[in-house]
Amino acid sequence: MRILFCGTPQFAVLTLKHLFAQPDFEILAVITQPDRARGRGRQVSFSPIKKVALAAKLPVHQPEKIRAPEVQELLQSYSPDFIVIIAYGQIIPARLLPIPKYGWINLHASLLPKYRGAAPINWAIVNGETRTGLTTMRIDAGMDTGDILLQRELEIGPIETAPELAARLSEAGAPLVADTLRGLAAGKITPRPQDHSQATLAPMLKRDDGRIDWNRTAVEIYNRMRGFTPWPGSHSVFRGHSCHLWGEPVSNKKGDAPPGTLLLEDNDLLVVCGGTTVLRLSAVQLEGRKQVAASEFANGARLKPGERFGHT
Repeated sequence: MRILFCGTPQFAVLTLKHLFAQPDFEILAVITQPDRARGRGRQVSFSPIKKVALAAKLPVHQPEKIRAPEVQELLQSYSPDFIVIIAYGQIIPARLLPIPKYGWINLHASLLPKYRGAAPINWAIVNGETRTGLTTMRIDAGMDTGDILLQRELEIGPIETAPELAARLSEAGAPLVADTLRGLAAGKITPRPQDHSQATLAPMLKRDDGRIDWNRTAVEIYNRMRGFTPWPGSHSVFRGHSCHLWGEPVSNKKGDAPPGTLLLEDNDLLVVCGGTTVLRLSAVQLEGRKQVAASEFANGARLKPGERFGHT
């Protein structure tokens, strides 16, 4: 089976490696995003997928825009049976969809039609889901609206963060994609349309998503802390300065003070949340400083009675 692989981040790496290792698949080439300047030093770096492709001596193409006319010619020149696309980072125009014999096959990190969009892993955790999964689908002109091929359900651990869940889903996704390709080629998979009435969205994360609303319950805030790791994180304002916060709910305490109020009890730094729930902070990072334990932050801040985290 002749395969073009289209992907960019770490989430796609295990599938590329898995397909490359199978004798019945031939990876013709890899398409990934152009090299970008990353990090504080703005050093230009390769995508995780490009690094793997180069190590495997696979041809690599990095079009600035996949909708450019010359890309259509490039894809057609390979005569692929499949184009596997995982977290590539660009929308595929409809005119490219007929190029592979069996279609463009996508691995999406949710049980579609739930959590369509760029950040399904993050929003599933944020919304307190206890189960999620993977879907392979044949992409169409919409955003994650194509016919479902195979699905696999997984539990979300109660303290699992987005990167931890992403790693598990990535591992489970590799054999699921291989099974999908073999099943389609053998005529053993019947694509089934999504129930669009059940669709929910998982939009791209923004910095403001991480701003803590202390009127939410401690569990809701904790779920957002897990889901927004590592970015945008969970942040609030303390004495006019932005700070990132980490913590977990305390089930056996109630807070009668206004939401956002800090309490120091037995060396624990607590914050009152909505519904009189309480969050125990484990670490704090003030803007421009290093992360410290919550107790160290409290000692240095010399908290005044009734002091609150705020939004200004």
